[in-house]
Amino acid sequence: MDPFQAKIIAAATGSTVTALTMTPFDLVKTRLQTQPAATKPLFPKPPPNTCCQPSGATQCVRNMSSLARPIAGELVCVWDHGVFKTERVNGFYDAVRHVVKAEGVRGLWKGCGTSLVIGVPSSTAYILTYDHLLNSVIPSILPSSAFTPLLAGVTARGTISTIASPLELIRTNLQSTPISPQHPHTLRSVLTSIRSLVQQNGTLYLWRGLAPTLWRDVTFSGYYWASYEAWKKEFARRGHEGAWIAFVCGAISGTSAALLTSPFDVLKTRRQALIMSGSAGKLTGTISLLMNIIRTEGASALFAGLSPRIAKIAPACGIMISCYEGIGHWLIKRP
Repeated sequence: MDPFQAKIIAAATGSTVTALTMTPFDLVKTRLQTQPAATKPLFPKPPPNTCCQPSGATQCVRNMSSLARPIAGELVCVWDHGVFKTERVNGFYDAVRHVVKAEGVRGLWKGCGTSLVIGVPSSTAYILTYDHLLNSVIPSILPSSAFTPLLAGVTARGTISTIASPLELIRTNLQSTPISPQHPHTLRSVLTSIRSLVQQNGTLYLWRGLAPTLWRDVTFSGYYWASYEAWKKEFARRGHEGAWIAFVCGAISGTSAALLTSPFDVLKTRRQALIMSGSAGKLTGTISLLMNIIRTEGASALFAGLSPRIAKIAPACGIMISCYEGIGHWLIKRP
């Protein structure tokens, strides 16, 4: 098979498998990152058997709330360790249990179709662009060095992320807000909201929040590819090659890159959630949002959703690169 065609098939396969298997982790990460901040105590001692409810509610039901697209009747207040506050979840497993209980197992795959529509083309274009820059464009301009993968990764990711930013806004909004019987939060409702935003603010409004996206993606990509190529060369020097080595190198590099860029990921998610909620005007820029999070929630909030993000990125990076290299090489060798 023609090498370019083989690479396209391999990249699309890796992107599809990743989207289908990693969506639950992405959804939980987004929910954890868009929880409202914990509030301060409102009462000196707990009122007996008290929870604040929307009018007409009959029982105190747990519901994960969100910054994005607030819906009347979603927030529930409970007395918890001396604090009368809106319900929050505590960590990855608590979030998974809550989503399953409130929305069913299918709720963990909310936005999967959108992820396929967005992720497969963008991931395929990204890795093909990186491969072309690494092996053809950059070597023809600059001498090959350890910085070549970093430069190729930064350029490829910056370009693709800029183009796909409005689509990422759709996915973030779709995953961030739980559904309710009265307000089924569907792709159609998200697109309606986006159409309204464009009519009110212009098309360029869809690219608001691009700065933290680029901070996250460009930094992640540069570090990831530099680390991946270094690990791959080290394994090759010891006589180890193949798809499994690609998987291990990708998982190691993806995990360390995720740790490095976690604050940028929180800023990106919060910024896009605020844009869709209509509250973006309160925080006019990424720096002001950053300072507000640190002031009101503490620096630890910048690492919200880190567990599901690493749980997603480590295998996702391994699956993507092993499929790309393993399936690609296998298809090229076929007559």
